[in-house]
Amino acid sequence: MSGAAVHKGLLTRLGQLLVLLSVVALFALLSQLTPRATGSGLVVAATGFLLLSGLLLSELFEVAKLPHLTGYIAAGVLAGPHVLHFIDHATVKRLELVNTLALALIALAGGLELRTGDVRALVRSLGVHTLVQTLLVLGTQAALFTALAQHVNFTRGLPVPALIGVGLLWGVLAVSRSPSATLAILSQTRAKGPLSRFSLAFVMSSDVVVLVLMAATLTLVRPMIEPGGTVSLKSLVSVGHELLGSISLGTTLGLMLIAYLRLVGAQVLVLLVAIGFALSEGLRYLRFEPLLTFLTAGFVVQNLSSQGDKLLHIIEKTGSVVFIVFFATAGAHLDLPLLALMWPIALSLCAGRFAATFIAHRVGSRIARDDPFLTRWGWASLISQAGLTLGLSAVLARAFPAVGEGLRSLVVATVAINEIVGPIFFKLALERGGEVHGGPEESAEVDAEHA
Repeated sequence: MSGAAVHKGLLTRLGQLLVLLSVVALFALLSQLTPRATGSGLVVAATGFLLLSGLLLSELFEVAKLPHLTGYIAAGVLAGPHVLHFIDHATVKRLELVNTLALALIALAGGLELRTGDVRALVRSLGVHTLVQTLLVLGTQAALFTALAQHVNFTRGLPVPALIGVGLLWGVLAVSRSPSATLAILSQTRAKGPLSRFSLAFVMSSDVVVLVLMAATLTLVRPMIEPGGTVSLKSLVSVGHELLGSISLGTTLGLMLIAYLRLVGAQVLVLLVAIGFALSEGLRYLRFEPLLTFLTAGFVVQNLSSQGDKLLHIIEKTGSVVFIVFFATAGAHLDLPLLALMWPIALSLCAGRFAATFIAHRVGSRIARDDPFLTRWGWASLISQAGLTLGLSAVLARAFPAVGEGLRSLVVATVAINEIVGPIFFKLALERGGEVHGGPEESAEVDAEHA
């Protein structure tokens, strides 16, 4: 890098830092002048602050080669109820409406990135990795949680069968990944290559596996946790209805989008916003899975028409805004006092999950005979956790009131760690593999290693 480039970069970073400090100072002043502001105006102001601060922090974090996603989360933590108090708990809750649209667009983009040829080429590898990851991560995390249970308030004193049951539920939660974090990193880096394709296909397909696995586990452990509880197949039937219904509706939506793109082709973004809000709420009311529905719709558009790349390009235009608001809100949601209270247990469980994920990937890669680089770095996209994990913890809180709330609090603490650490490893892996679009320095390093 030339000296001129360094000088220009330094001036740019100083300018970004100055603007960030100015934005923080301005918002602090407004907070003092309007201490009791509520309603829609505060939500709009909070969204504006998260957008500006998230964008600026993500740019500044590039100096340390951290992913933009980390900057977005940091902006939310900074503005949230536990640091600067710019955004209170009620406002964070109202911002979840924006997340509804964000998740819809994220899932749709994920489906558009899945091409039949890529998935077909990865079928054997995906099958092997899914089986090995599920068995090894679930088993080791269930055992680790059971071993640590005497140090956890909500499980201390439980009989052994109940401890094993809660441990199994924790193991299922540990198997879940974060499609939103994976897509955010791929969107930032514009990465293309074997690691990108594997990561996207595995993380997206694993959501379906986790939903089925959770339903089966809930059915099996209920008699272990609740005295007098019985095994019922109702949960499995409900999940079957949810999955099949979501895929059917997603296919229908995909066909409708194909028709609209071919016959009209205008104001597509407006249509996506309307669908994202309205259809997401309708799907939840009907007990279908919005993430799977929009994922299926994107897959149908990409593989049954020539409109896939066009639709993906439209979504990517709003990608930065979507990801900033989504992950900044997630950062504002992080309960720092809870994390400070539970960090020894949370860190132990995260370390155990990291080790199990790493070992399971190496074992799976050897069985599947993966590419050497995928064998070395494929685990990096499997660390992040976010929305699905938190959603499942809410289900457990309702299903088992005696231990559910405590379990949910511990999930929040572990997700906070995995949500921050996971994207950093994934971005590093993509750079090492030379898959980052427009990353000549990383590609040159890889070329030199292979030479």
